[in-house]
Amino acid sequence: MWKRKLGIVLAGSMLMMGALAGCSSGNSSSGAESGGQTTLTVWGMGAEAQALPGIVKPFEEENPDIKVEVQALPWDNAHDKLLTAVASKSGPDVVQMGTSWVPEFASAGVLLDLSKYAGQYPELAEGNFFDGAVSTAKFEDKMIAVPWYTEAQILFYRTDLLAEVGYLEGPKTWEELSDAAQKLAARGKGKYGISFNPKEQSLSFMLARQNGAKLIDEQGNPLFNQPEFVEAVEYLNSFFQNGSNATDLGIDSIQGLKGEGIAPMFISGPYMIKQIEEQAPELKGKWAVAQLPAKENNTSVLGGSDLAIFQFSEHQDEAARFLAYMSKPETQLKWMELASVLPANKKAWEDPGLQEDANLKIIREQLDHAEPMPQIAAWEEIAQQYLKSFERIYRGGADVQTELDAFNEQAASILKK
Repeated sequence: MWKRKLGIVLAGSMLMMGALAGCSSGNSSSGAESGGQTTLTVWGMGAEAQALPGIVKPFEEENPDIKVEVQALPWDNAHDKLLTAVASKSGPDVVQMGTSWVPEFASAGVLLDLSKYAGQYPELAEGNFFDGAVSTAKFEDKMIAVPWYTEAQILFYRTDLLAEVGYLEGPKTWEELSDAAQKLAARGKGKYGISFNPKEQSLSFMLARQNGAKLIDEQGNPLFNQPEFVEAVEYLNSFFQNGSNATDLGIDSIQGLKGEGIAPMFISGPYMIKQIEEQAPELKGKWAVAQLPAKENNTSVLGGSDLAIFQFSEHQDEAARFLAYMSKPETQLKWMELASVLPANKKAWEDPGLQEDANLKIIREQLDHAEPMPQIAAWEEIAQQYLKSFERIYRGGADVQTELDAFNEQAASILKK
């Protein structure tokens, strides 16, 4: 079982951190009280952590009894850093968690159940947030984190080039997406219709859900060789086989969008809006975003980050006060300005600035049709294994059903570990 697997990893970390754990008492990194003031340590990840001090200052002004120390961790070593913190019991008070990490650390019992603060802080109520975001913050029906920011995959496209092949709006169905991509690819040699990244591990799973597939049943059995999943993989593979998607394009999505539009459509997150505006200003008025094309539905992949309290924190009450502050609509709007990420709080989306932005309005609608990948610790291993299977399909010409039968067996084995 994956809970036992994490325990083995943590045991190894305990051996390495024995000296530190031996001289540590409780949460040594959370800071000591000084003059009646409590110091909270907050670990943030990636680029957004650099902006955290800007959102922390107003909290400190409202709560002069609390000082917040922010430590920024790069995403590439944050996971190992968290494992070490768990083993030594000397981690932060508050930690940013990638949504896919929550089950792993929750299963180890190191994230605080926030239910005891529900009455004290209405800002933490589940109903404040998008359902998909809430599902990333729960484990065994307990709220062990709060959604911080969120995002959903959407379709980006060149409006002028799509209009030339008969689409005045973004394709709305699977059939229209395939048709538009093939017509765009027919413009000539070196031209394609869409840029699908075959190494994007969530893509096939997202399409499968759009085709009505359940990825894993209630008993924990994988369903990756069932007709709904097989049809989705066949659909994605068709773009590679008919030439409307390049197998090895060698350029990024924005480069494919620019100029003559080598690949005038791609699927990505809302962070690409700012990148297009900055890297391709000459395309102003020539591109747009749209909700994903639908089959049975148009379910997108929901991403983002959550905030959690370490079980080892000696300042859990103060940490809960900080989480409540970070969950307020006005705080999340300010955070959007500072870090260019989208609020997980639904009420924040009532802000006129978000209501009037055409792109954000589309993203808001897509968020109502977005789900995270399955919240199980084994998911990363399963997804990586799938990428190997899909490469044998789109590049090697393997039979889809045969390949997915084998992948399903591998996934079942991974889930039983």
